[in-house]
Amino acid sequence: MQITGMLWGAKLLKYVDFPTPEILGPEATPDQIKDLIARNGGVLIKPIFKGGIGKKGKAGLIGKATDVETALREKERLYFAEHRHGNAIAKSEGVTFEAFVPAAYEVYFSFSDNTQFRAPTMTITHHGGMDIEELPKDKIAVVPFDPLTGFKSFIVANAMMHLNAPNEIISPLMQNLPKLYDLFNNYGMTTLEINPIRIMRTPEGRLTPVACDFKGAFDSDDVSWKRLGLPQSLMEGTGFSAYEVEVNQLRTYQGQSDVFIINPHGTITAMTFGGGANALVTEQLGDAATISSDFGGNPPYQKMFDISRITFKYWLKQSNVLFIIGGKANNTDIFETFRAMADALRDHFSTYGPSPLYVVVGRGGPNLIRGMGYMRDTLDALGVPYRMFGFDSAMSEVVNYAKAADEWMAKGGRDLVAQKLGIK
Repeated sequence: MQITGMLWGAKLLKYVDFPTPEILGPEATPDQIKDLIARNGGVLIKPIFKGGIGKKGKAGLIGKATDVETALREKERLYFAEHRHGNAIAKSEGVTFEAFVPAAYEVYFSFSDNTQFRAPTMTITHHGGMDIEELPKDKIAVVPFDPLTGFKSFIVANAMMHLNAPNEIISPLMQNLPKLYDLFNNYGMTTLEINPIRIMRTPEGRLTPVACDFKGAFDSDDVSWKRLGLPQSLMEGTGFSAYEVEVNQLRTYQGQSDVFIINPHGTITAMTFGGGANALVTEQLGDAATISSDFGGNPPYQKMFDISRITFKYWLKQSNVLFIIGGKANNTDIFETFRAMADALRDHFSTYGPSPLYVVVGRGGPNLIRGMGYMRDTLDALGVPYRMFGFDSAMSEVVNYAKAADEWMAKGGRDLVAQKLGIK
């Protein structure tokens, strides 16, 4: 669950009294825009995207105006703009008008849950306003800290002095950045990023940091975000496909249900158990994979049945291979998960008719033989060809077998299986 941009970012930052520019939403009238320009010298016009998608500036999707006529033309250009970055595609749902913030310094700042350090981590540089990936490492400070003691001002001071940042910006940052940890820590966030924080000079001559962009990611299993007063639709509708939305609704305290579409035209649907298995399988299958998934964590029968039913509904018709793969489990009941998947496959064939398919299974763990026996009996009854591998088989070789089965299916095997199943 992600939020980008200042329309909602400014509302979140107000919870911790962190300065933001004046902002108008898509409903702003020409008179309101004209007044905002008159008081601030101009506005930036930015499209509103649900979810996290970057490189908007490089794509020319940020407008600039010093008069209301230009602002309205930019509004028309960007209101329903479409943006593609990598595999992500997003369509704008309006624009914001953000007041100019004149500043001599721009700072990049973020909090994240860092798996390398096993601790919350601050990333900061006084070379903000650009992609953090483009900066050399000696210009960026990455500092883990103890969540029990919290985020203190001296962490900011030490990092900025290490980077040889201008002395006059250190004190304003020390006073204001710790406020962001309250937002990050208290509301279930996994990432909070502001780029840039523009440090402007007030009429009294004091320097004040102002957040000019916002990105935030939330732990979907932590309900603390509900205290922020955000609409449910904002948190649910972040560019997920219909398939991802259906599976994500099955999240419970027991068992993962993490899915991501790799290639909507893929031919191998891999239902994977375990993060390590997911990484290996996704990398080796490449574009042949329809989805990347992790369904480990000992899911109960009903959850695994529902996940399988949804997955089969969306992907089985186009798939040559149904690939059920995982490492040797410690506590996942293989019989329960395989029974649920086999029952869901039988239910799918009953509801939608048979589908030409080759099933490849590779797994280890408690009740493995019993689970494989149940799966075998179901596939035999359905007339679907299959191959099963136990815990003593190398996972990479099982993946290679699934790829070979996909190739065989594409070169005529699919037609043979269809004939066997009586499919025209």
